[in-house]
Amino acid sequence: MKKLLVLFLMCTTIYSVNAQIETPQPSPSAKLEQKVGLTDITIEYSRPGVKGRKIFGGLEPFGTIWRTGANKNTIITFSDDVKIAGQDVKAGSYAIFTRLNSATSWDVMFYNDTNNWGTPSPKKWDDSKVVATANVKVEEVPFNVETFAIDINNIKNDSAVLELIWEKSYAAVPFTVPTNAKVTANIAKVMNGPSGDDYYAAAVYNLESGGDIAKAVTWIDKAVDMSKDKPKFWWIHQQALIHAKSGDKKAAIAAAKSSLALAKEAKYDAYIRKNEEVLKEWGAM
Repeated sequence: MKKLLVLFLMCTTIYSVNAQIETPQPSPSAKLEQKVGLTDITIEYSRPGVKGRKIFGGLEPFGTIWRTGANKNTIITFSDDVKIAGQDVKAGSYAIFTRLNSATSWDVMFYNDTNNWGTPSPKKWDDSKVVATANVKVEEVPFNVETFAIDINNIKNDSAVLELIWEKSYAAVPFTVPTNAKVTANIAKVMNGPSGDDYYAAAVYNLESGGDIAKAVTWIDKAVDMSKDKPKFWWIHQQALIHAKSGDKKAAIAAAKSSLALAKEAKYDAYIRKNEEVLKEWGAM
C-alpha cells in the first residue's frame, strides 16, 4: 500500500511539472488562404495590436526594417510563379519585410529565407535574398485599425493586391498570376487529346481489372507509339502482357524482346527478369 501511495505521489508531481496553463497570445496567429485565378496563395502571420501606442514612427521607427507582423516571420506562399510589382518571383515561400522609409512610403520586400525569427540583424541581412521589392505609397485611413491585418483584395482573373493595414496606415502591393498561360496550356492539352500517360493508364487498368482487352490493345499501342522518341521499357512490357492476354502471342513476344533490350541498356534488373520470365513462358527463350 505504501509503495502504491509513493507511486501515486510521483505521478502527481510529474503531471504538475509538465502541466501548462494556456493563455491568449498578445499577437494571435492567423492564416489566410486565397485563390487568385488558378494560383493558391497562403499567408501565415501574427497580428499585434496598437494598445494605445504610436506604431509607425514610434514603436516601429522610420528608416528601419519591420518584420511586417509579430513573433515568427510573416510567410507568404505562392503555388505558381508570379510577378510582384512587375518583378518575377518563383513559386515557393517568402518572408515579408517592410522598410519603413517614411509615413508615406514603404518598401515591401520578399525575402527567400523564411527561417529567421523576426528581422535579421544588419550584419545578417542579405540583400541577395530579396527576390522582389515593391515601393508603395502609404495612405492614411480615417479610423484606427487596432489589430494589424493582411488581406488580398481587388481580385481579378490574373491579378490582385496584397494589403497591409494597421493603426492609420494602409499600403497595397500589386501582383499578377499566370492565369492566362495556365488556361492556354490546359486548353491545348485537352484539344490535343489524351496523352501517352493517359492511354497507358487506361490500358493497364483494363488489363488488371479484366476490362475490354481489345480497347487495352489499342490504347497501349497508342501510348508506346507516342513515346517512341523516348521508349519506356516498362510501358513496352505492359504492351507485351496486353497482347498476350488478347491472344496475339507474336506481338507479345516482339514487345517483350524490345522491352528486354531496353531494360538491359538501362541496367534495370527487375524488368530484365520480368521480360525473361514471360519470354520463357511463351517459348521464346
